[in-house]
Amino acid sequence: MKDPIDRTGLRPRFWETVRPDRMTQKEWEALCDGCGKCCMNKLEDEDSGEVALTCIACRLFEDDNCRCTQYPTRHQFVPECVVLSPKNMDQNLYWIPETCAYKLLWTGQTLFDWHPLISGDPQTVHDAGVSMQHRTVPEFEVDEDDWENHIIEEPV
Repeated sequence: MKDPIDRTGLRPRFWETVRPDRMTQKEWEALCDGCGKCCMNKLEDEDSGEVALTCIACRLFEDDNCRCTQYPTRHQFVPECVVLSPKNMDQNLYWIPETCAYKLLWTGQTLFDWHPLISGDPQTVHDAGVSMQHRTVPEFEVDEDDWENHIIEEPV
C-alpha cells in the first residue's frame, strides 16, 4: 500500500521512514529548515581541513527570511553554489552545519524539535536562535582578506 500524501504533497513524517537517498525531490527540499547557515561563506584551513563559519552571507542571501533571493537560478549568479543531493552528501558532510537536517538524517540522527517539519512552523528555527536571521554581513561589504575577522560559532 502506498503512503498517504498530505495537503503539502508530502508523506506524513516521511523523514522517519524514508532513507534520504530514497526521498522524492519535494521531500528532499522540505528538509531545509531555513536557517541560512549553508549560505554563509566559510573558511577552510588548508592544513587541518577544519571549516569555520563566518557571518558573511552570499550575495544572494536575504537576511530577513534566510532564503536565497534567486534560488531557482542561483547558479547563473553564483556558479560555485553547492546543490546538496543524496549523490554528493558524503563529500559535503565536512562543511555542512551540525544542525542541518540533511546532515542529521544522513548520519542517522533525528531532527530537532524546532525544525519546521516537526513544529509545523517555519518561524521556530528563528525563535530557537539557530538561524542566521539578522546576524549577517553581505559579502560585498567585506574584503576577502578580512573574512577571518568574521568567523563565528555556529548558532545551535
